[in-house]
Amino acid sequence: MLPLSLRVWLGPIAVLAALVVVVLGVLYADDSKPGTADARIRAAVEGVGPQVRYAALATDFLGEPVGAATLVAAAVTGCLLLRRPRAAVLVVAGSGTAVGTTKLLKPLVGRTIHDGHLSYPSGHTAFLTAFALVVALLATGRLGLGAAAGTSLVLAAALVAGVAMGWAQVALGAHYPTDALGGWCTALAVIPATAWLVDRTADRTADAGRRERR
Repeated sequence: MLPLSLRVWLGPIAVLAALVVVVLGVLYADDSKPGTADARIRAAVEGVGPQVRYAALATDFLGEPVGAATLVAAAVTGCLLLRRPRAAVLVVAGSGTAVGTTKLLKPLVGRTIHDGHLSYPSGHTAFLTAFALVVALLATGRLGLGAAAGTSLVLAAALVAGVAMGWAQVALGAHYPTDALGGWCTALAVIPATAWLVDRTADRTADAGRRERR
């Protein structure tokens, strides 16, 4: 799931993303108001019309339990049909780890919105970004893309998913823009590490099976 050609690029990006999550968490710890950049972006995004709000709600649904479970189930089914069990494991483990990480960080950071609701980092943004990353990694392997093309596809998928869900969360007033950025970076930090662990575990299991057959 994470070939060496992509690991060279995604590894440093994951480390940088993790640093961003930590820095933003420190900056907005125990805060309950938007920062300067948050206020400017919210002013431009919030107060959308009915049709745009429907689009935001539809996007938001993809991060809700039912919507997320539907996406994961469809992706796992597709991976199994394509005989890519590692990808199926990564879909579940990657998205679960990304969301779980945001749930662990929220009480640690303590940033709140709307009467005390913990907001940093955005779990919705982390989920959809993580899901897009896994799908892009699968597509990279299926298409046999090289380092440059594969990395570009993975980052483009992450950017599109992160921007879409981040916009929805801000437009609906559920999160500050920096919450969405934190969720996006959480996925960028978690997925490469999870993919590496899935590969390592699967390789060890396969090696153990071959030794037993001998």
